[in-house]
Amino acid sequence: MKIFVKAKAGAKKEKVIPPIAKLWKDENNKSVEKEWFTVWVKEPPMQGRANVAISKVLAKHFKIFPSQVNLISGYSSKQKVFEIDK
Repeated sequence: MKIFVKAKAGAKKEKVIPPIAKLWKDENNKSVEKEWFTVWVKEPPMQGRANVAISKVLAKHFKIFPSQVNLISGYSSKQKVFEIDK
């Protein structure tokens, strides 16, 4: 399953806020509803450390192994797409 994440790096504590549905425009200019998780991590957004931390926090949230969480897009962006393998 794909999930959309808004990353908040450099936070005081780690947490995951479940998604709130928002409308976005797709490539055909049609409204599409996407659900965004908001994830706070302590790691700074440097050299991919925040991405690794987000993967670990999401794995803990979904009660799966970190290897089952893969970053698909948004490596250097605050908005990311992760693939969750259950």
